Amino acid sequence: MGKLNICLKWSFICVIVVIALISFLLLGLAIFLHGALFNREEEDGAIVGVHFFYGFTTITLVLVTFGGIGALKKKKWALIVFAVGMVISFLFMVGSEITMQVMKTELKNHLRNHYLTTLSPSKANESELGVLHLAQRNWHCCGLEQGYMDWKNNIPESCLCDRESTNQCVAAPKGSYQFTVERGMKGQSVMIYARPCLPIMIEENMYHINILSGIRVGFILLWMLSIGLCIAILCQENKKLETPAVVYSKEAKAGNYSCLIESEHTYNV
Repeated sequence: MGKLNICLKWSFICVIVVIALISFLLLGLAIFLHGALFNREEEDGAIVGVHFFYGFTTITLVLVTFGGIGALKKKKWALIVFAVGMVISFLFMVGSEITMQVMKTELKNHLRNHYLTTLSPSKANESELGVLHLAQRNWHCCGLEQGYMDWKNNIPESCLCDRESTNQCVAAPKGSYQFTVERGMKGQSVMIYARPCLPIMIEENMYHINILSGIRVGFILLWMLSIGLCIAILCQENKKLETPAVVYSKEAKAGNYSCLIESEHTYNV
């Protein structure tokens, strides 16, 4: 077995420690989300994602443990288990990232249909309308797809244009809003947000998806680094040290002495 480079060994250990810390953080996040989503039947899809986090982080921590044992105790089988497991995890992440990039257009359409179904002012219940009102206040928009016309003659106060808003505002048709205006505004046009909320909501979702995609790419690179270091360690351990073989021959030893003795005897004669 070859001599392991100390820099290579500790580089590998540092990388797997970073992976372990990330896994612990993800496990803590999964526990927090599980508690937040507990007893919410409408969040079944999110619960599935939490269970995936549990499995992914647990398997990663087990693999990191094998990697640490292999590096510190010089156990080749542990390093092989680590390398194989991390390669499978790496391929899974690469596949999921490629799938996400390919399906971005379909994902946008899915989000669009989901919001049109759940947040339409004419179909939504009170809790869903509360989500839409919050979106209108935060993102300075009004309505879902067709702007304030989605509300017909019942434009809510959440559509009222903020004086500090940089988004475009338009005058609301008379009789189309049900809220009370300030005294100083009586006789003036009531300004409401012109832009519908649906494009903004989709953009926000895609923005967060792109952030998650970038984080996944970072994981992929970190996993790739750990696999490369592990393979380098295995190659060094499999490398045999080339030491010159020392061969002793009794015949050669005896012959040399006999020649010296015979030469000395000849000179004496």
